[in-house]
Amino acid sequence: MAWACILRGDSGQHCIGSTTELERRLREHRRGHTHSTRRIGDNLAVVAAVEMDSLDEARGLEREMKHKKNPRLALALLQSRLP
Repeated sequence: MAWACILRGDSGQHCIGSTTELERRLREHRRGHTHSTRRIGDNLAVVAAVEMDSLDEARGLEREMKHKKNPRLALALLQSRLP
């Protein structure tokens, strides 16, 4: 199983990603081990996440969300995949 997710930091900026272990990945982001989330501030929270059958499928959704260039549109796309 894999996850596609949207994170938000206290700066109000968002980070879109995919992973096979959501909790581990969130811990890594919170410790500052990831360049992409250092810029969005502390107090990272999962805005939304959807579990998918494979990492390839989750990465495909991640790419689609990133192409939206707008967190609200990306969130709507992710929510459309929720059961």
